Amino acid sequence: MSGETDLTFDPRAFAAAAPSPRAAATATAALLVEPTGFRLSGETAGDNAYMDLARAVDPERALAQHRALAAAIAAHARLPVRLFEGNSDSPDAVFCNNVFGTAPGRLIVGAMRHPERIRESHRADIVESFRAAGRELLRIDAVPGAVAELTGPLVIDRARGIGFHGLTERCNESGARAMHAAFGLARSLAFPLAAGEYHTNVVLAVLAGRAAVVHEASVGAPVCAALNSLYGPHLIRIDDEEKSAFVANCIALAADQCWMSATAERALSPRSRAALRRAGFVPYTVEIDELEKAGGSLRCCIAEVF
Repeated sequence: MSGETDLTFDPRAFAAAAPSPRAAATATAALLVEPTGFRLSGETAGDNAYMDLARAVDPERALAQHRALAAAIAAHARLPVRLFEGNSDSPDAVFCNNVFGTAPGRLIVGAMRHPERIRESHRADIVESFRAAGRELLRIDAVPGAVAELTGPLVIDRARGIGFHGLTERCNESGARAMHAAFGLARSLAFPLAAGEYHTNVVLAVLAGRAAVVHEASVGAPVCAALNSLYGPHLIRIDDEEKSAFVANCIALAADQCWMSATAERALSPRSRAALRRAGFVPYTVEIDELEKAGGSLRCCIAEVF
């Protein structure tokens, strides 16, 4: 396990010491939680600017869209999908990547900020399923003072074993250090996100260790320069409209597949679309606009299994 000294707040030093790709870049399975009794959470809307509590939601449509997502991942990414039922008492459970994460041989449970999500983190079925498969359980919520919503505020380049931790109300410094250790990362960069942003994975994605999608104003120019030094010609800078449509909330589920919501794909500029193609990615999309009313998108629905 890596030590705290491998987490830095200096983007230039981070980039200079980042290791070369050496591990699997994409997941071996996907964990999803259904949006049972889908509704918007008044709790999490308080620090999620992508939510609008005035919007009506259709629970049945949300469930149908989520099931279409699970089916598409199995059919096209050819990944096993571990699908768990949701709970109407935990309306954000569909965004399971914030609560449950994996590293080889390990299941990680996050330290959530809001009570509804804390309740979600104590469900036993997911934990027991992974423990039965021989995984060690590591709970970040056992770390005093830590707030860490896993791969919401943390974007991981699994190939290099490096992490980008955006600090907000959903991830503090203690939480970033705990995630760095829990995921066994070689190097991590911590930095404040721009005001109004709640999760890094809405403004930054690393795709299969060779490309990155970023909204520069949300992470800052020094972080963007570090990304450029790592991903060079395949650093894709998106504009405000693309960010608002969740273009950066994308994920590589195979070496040549970049998955994003249909909302995001429709917002892709010709420049960004061409850049993805040059990086060797074909966009795969599913319509999940009903789920997006809850302030997250396709990547938020997928907890990667490594």
